[in-house]
Amino acid sequence: MSEIHHKEVTLKELAIKTNEWLSYLRSKWLIMLIGCLCGMVLGYLYATYKKPKYVAASTFALEDANGGGSLGQMAGLASMVGIDIGGSGNGGVFQGDNLIELYKSRNMIQKSLLNEADFNGKKQLLIDRYLEFNHLKEKWAKHPVLKNINFKLKQNDRLTRAQDSVLGEVVKEIGKNNLVVTKPDKKLSILKVQVTSKDELFSKAFDDEIVKNVNEFYVQTKTKKSLQNVAILQHQTDSVKRELNGALAGMASLTDANPNPNPARQILKVPSQRRQVDAQANTAILTELVKNLEMSKVSQRKEMPLIQMIDAPVLPLTKLATTKTQGMVVGFFLAGFLMSVLLLVRRGFLLMIK
Repeated sequence: MSEIHHKEVTLKELAIKTNEWLSYLRSKWLIMLIGCLCGMVLGYLYATYKKPKYVAASTFALEDANGGGSLGQMAGLASMVGIDIGGSGNGGVFQGDNLIELYKSRNMIQKSLLNEADFNGKKQLLIDRYLEFNHLKEKWAKHPVLKNINFKLKQNDRLTRAQDSVLGEVVKEIGKNNLVVTKPDKKLSILKVQVTSKDELFSKAFDDEIVKNVNEFYVQTKTKKSLQNVAILQHQTDSVKRELNGALAGMASLTDANPNPNPARQILKVPSQRRQVDAQANTAILTELVKNLEMSKVSQRKEMPLIQMIDAPVLPLTKLATTKTQGMVVGFFLAGFLMSVLLLVRRGFLLMIK
């Protein structure tokens, strides 16, 4: 019973103390009102001078046509005799989260930044546009190295240390604050690429560029092995075909040179028989190679991933901006909260001194 009584007294004291603190805040209503009004003014000014951000978003469906079936069985049989016609790849190099990370890789972002785009009829590198609307070149006006930095590279030029450093920082900033890649539904193979920046034209251009670069890289990587197989088989087929044509031409040449061979001299038939054996062997090899080549081409077409664009960014882009009303409301309540905390801390400090 004594413990219960102690708890009741404690709760009662807590209620009394709370009421005292609230009464103290009510007694300072004028100071809090002035603070809230100041917060409204600051919120209004913030909403007025804060630049809006523009969002460019692309969504596309990705279908990986890799699979088994009868073609996979034929590929397995062919591999038993040392022939690789494709179609048996793992297909999982850039699936799911791997493809999302590919978008955020330095290679893809940097490649997109070093490409040119049309900005109101003016050709400009995306990296130069980014430095321009972030006013970075103005800040570097007195820097001995960065003030004249130029990112227009010729075919065999390499990045300098300064160029590489600037690009590295810009890539980090874009990957952290500007570029967002998500799967809206994990059950579907749909990706959404979203670029947000203070420059509307940059948001759209960079979104278009990085989607194009990543999709091209993805397709090339997925079909690289099958392309190599087709090239090897095509080379072998062409070589055997030349040998077969040479054997047939040799047989015809020998026949023209000795149209009526003496039946009693069998030695005269040997060169022609050799050519005939070569022609028959090359014909059999060519038949198998052509068959494998066609199977490999079918496999290559089957491995080609289908990337279907669903939505592409279209001007004008979605604008993210804080309205003046929103700024005033947020400023009012935020200032009221901060004023309450400051007054309570001040009162607590005064009580501790006493």
